[in-house]
Amino acid sequence: MTLKEQIKQILIEDLNLEDITAEEIADDEPLFGEGLGLDSLDAVELAVLVQKNFGVEIKDMEEGRPALQSVQALAQFIEEKQGK
Repeated sequence: MTLKEQIKQILIEDLNLEDITAEEIADDEPLFGEGLGLDSLDAVELAVLVQKNFGVEIKDMEEGRPALQSVQALAQFIEEKQGK
């Protein structure tokens, strides 16, 4: 399973997204607003899930805002942090 697929599974299972499959989530689809419709509480939970599942910490919203734009952005953020 690729990193992007893992992120999509986490979004669906841990954030309880209903009526959507991993295949239906585009890599560049916005996670918030008109995209998947996540909210600020989901952002906090997602930051915790990223640390738990990938060992990568999102320190603050300044760092988190660009990382949580899409599955693609989050995958890039995780890869960069793991590569250090």
